[in-house]
Amino acid sequence: MHTETEHCVRAVQSKDARFDGWFFTAVRTTGIYCRPSCPVVAPKPQNMTFLPSAAACQQAGYRACKRCRPDSTPGSPEWNHRADLVARAMRLIGDGVVDREGVSGLAARLGYSTRQIERQLQAELGAGPLALARAQRAQTARLLIETTALPMAEIAFAAGFSSIRTFNETVREVFALTPGELRTRASGRRAESAPGVLSLRLPFREPLNPDNLFGHLAATAVPGVEEWRDGAYRRTLRLPYGHGVVSLTPRPDHIACRLALTDQRDLTGAISRCRRLLDLDADPVAVDAQLGADELLAPLVAKAPGRRVPRTVDEAEFAVRAVLGQQVSTAAARTHAGRLVEAYGERIDDPEGGLTHLFPDPETLARLDPESLAMPRTRRATLQSLVSRLADGSLRMGVESDWAEVRAQLAALPGFGPWTIEVIAMRALGDPDAFLPGDLGVRKAAEGLGLPSTPAALTARAAAWRPWRAYAVQYLWATDEHPINFLPA
Repeated sequence: MHTETEHCVRAVQSKDARFDGWFFTAVRTTGIYCRPSCPVVAPKPQNMTFLPSAAACQQAGYRACKRCRPDSTPGSPEWNHRADLVARAMRLIGDGVVDREGVSGLAARLGYSTRQIERQLQAELGAGPLALARAQRAQTARLLIETTALPMAEIAFAAGFSSIRTFNETVREVFALTPGELRTRASGRRAESAPGVLSLRLPFREPLNPDNLFGHLAATAVPGVEEWRDGAYRRTLRLPYGHGVVSLTPRPDHIACRLALTDQRDLTGAISRCRRLLDLDADPVAVDAQLGADELLAPLVAKAPGRRVPRTVDEAEFAVRAVLGQQVSTAAARTHAGRLVEAYGERIDDPEGGLTHLFPDPETLARLDPESLAMPRTRRATLQSLVSRLADGSLRMGVESDWAEVRAQLAALPGFGPWTIEVIAMRALGDPDAFLPGDLGVRKAAEGLGLPSTPAALTARAAAWRPWRAYAVQYLWATDEHPINFLPA
């Protein structure tokens, strides 16, 4: 996008928020970089340079605009619908892997050399993994400075900096303000929070339809791990340094996020997982434009645009829950998952009460007695084969996963048919083109709209919806009166 100068200029001059996160505008005469929707008067075209990332802007010597806060834009939707090396690397960097494991850890997870990763990221984003991680640390630091009363020393280490000196230098360089000045400027905007709770705003590209997104999460909530309370979806999080509890509330122009973490170093990863859960980096305009071009889908898109795909904060957890949900109702799947949580989940303290456990990890589930599970023998065997491979690492599911490779590995396990594989691809792996032609709800909706209802014929008809078939599934599901399609009262 950033190489299409004419398009970028038009986006900046029209202050088009749809392109926030796609590219950044660096202004040569002021040394400042902005998001396309910056409210100030647009610079002259000859003074603008367009760069693909905030890290590239910072590396070129530009500092962040104080008006539009380009560091707080939604992420590029490119990392949502691509499964190549750069996209997988960006998802891992967003999850804080470079801060925890270094560039060598990033390379090991991806199966490439550090040199290959450096070269590809530099070519596409104008910055290597260290610069990209540094830009993310600066953003996390600003968030903590402006929204909490934590001491600066604690913020420095929570954001991932190795020293207070590096923290101070980076903040001054990126924002042209000291940490203290940033806090003073934001003093009137800080939200009231309970001790130890962070209150944040998660931005997204409009439109966003919260009905099926939060409706699905609430209707399938596992007791003890998830709940819907007072207009918010709440759940527990298993994180690299500890655990947390998050509360997510839909607002007209953002998602209100309240986080309670046992270790502040998990903030970056927690935010990344919440954004991924709610599919907040999607480009709904591009999705709806393509799906709306189909005359049979067009009325559904026009009626409720901006549907997102409800995803997950833990890929392994969702895979287990997908197996528990095979050929049973939503209520039965919740019951099975709740029993697992009660018997094998790790107990935690919820500052607001209501949530009691973390969902059990694969290592714990691999040690359980399958005979203790109240389900058919074949499904017990399916669950046992899944958790044993997740536990020993022969099956790895995470933001770095290669979608095609994981599909093939799942297909080789007993009891994994097309529906289970595709629902995992859709909601755990994040493949926007995952499709469920054999799903009962999809077939029922297709028949009602005049679409082919047999899996083969529907798959052929859905070729025009690619690469957004997972979003088409959301629109088809929404034709039913099932609770997953409605925002809870």
